[in-house]
Amino acid sequence: MNDPGRGKFVSAIFITFPGNCRKALTYYQTCFGGTLHFETFEKELAGYTETPVVSGSLVSDSITIHGSDLVHDEGRTLGNYLAIFLHCKNTDDRQTLIKKLGLNKQHLFVKHGDDQKLVELTDAFDVRWVLGV
Repeated sequence: MNDPGRGKFVSAIFITFPGNCRKALTYYQTCFGGTLHFETFEKELAGYTETPVVSGSLVSDSITIHGSDLVHDEGRTLGNYLAIFLHCKNTDDRQTLIKKLGLNKQHLFVKHGDDQKLVELTDAFDVRWVLGV
C-alpha cells in the first residue's frame, strides 16, 4: 500500500463527513498543514447542497487524513464513521488484500466492486477498512 502523496508505505485514518468533508479537511489543514486533494462527483446529488466529495485527502508531515461526504448505507453512527484507509497499487493488489483480511473470517463484508475507486469492508473483528486505488 503506497501513499501517492508521500512515496512510502503508510496507513491513514478515513473519516466519513456527511456533507462537510471539504470544510473539515480544510480546517484540519489549518491545524496540521499539508496538501489537500479532492475528487468530487461530476454532477449534483440529491440531498447535498454542494457537489459531494467522493474522496478527499490531507497529507501532512504529521498525519494523513482521508475522507468522504458519502455516508454508509446504515447511516453515520458512533463507530462507523472512522476506518483504516490503505491505498493499493492497483485492483489486483487490493483484491489480494481483501482475501487476506477475509482469510478464515466468517463475517467479512465487502461493499462496492473492483471498478470502484474505494472499496469498503468490515472484517470479523468489526474493523472497517477502506481500500483505495
